[in-house]
Amino acid sequence: MTQTSENVTWLTQEAYDKLKEELEYLSGPARTEIAAKIAAAREEGDLRENGGYHAAKEEQGKQELRVRQLTQLLEHAKVGEAPAESGVVAPGMVVTIAFDGDEDDTLTFLLASREYASDDIETYSPQSPLGTGVNGKKVGEDAQYELPNGKLASVKILEAKPYQG
Repeated sequence: MTQTSENVTWLTQEAYDKLKEELEYLSGPARTEIAAKIAAAREEGDLRENGGYHAAKEEQGKQELRVRQLTQLLEHAKVGEAPAESGVVAPGMVVTIAFDGDEDDTLTFLLASREYASDDIETYSPQSPLGTGVNGKKVGEDAQYELPNGKLASVKILEAKPYQG
């Protein structure tokens, strides 16, 4: 998945379907469940000192925020193919880099939106300094990106292959 402008996000069909399924769940069954929790907590009495009520309302707020995020993302999504194995770094690829030419000091990460983030692999956004620096580079090329302190860091692209999920 990649964001090519502020409003367009490219998704594979698989990612689109997964996000749409999450939205349908949050908009339907999950809303019913949270409404039932709130109603049950209301019946317990004084709402000012009712921890269950406040927790349920907070959960509802987080859930509604996620519904809005997913709705906006899917409204502006473009569905396409996963990147080809071309040796060129692009969103949706697993990238291995070496820092400052040191082949032993490496980092492997997924270049993708946070929607793809998982516990299996570290994820860097294409809009991050590192993501911007490596995007479009070929295996074997050097890339530079700006560190938070304003200095430039150099990395070498060792590998770039499509993410298999």
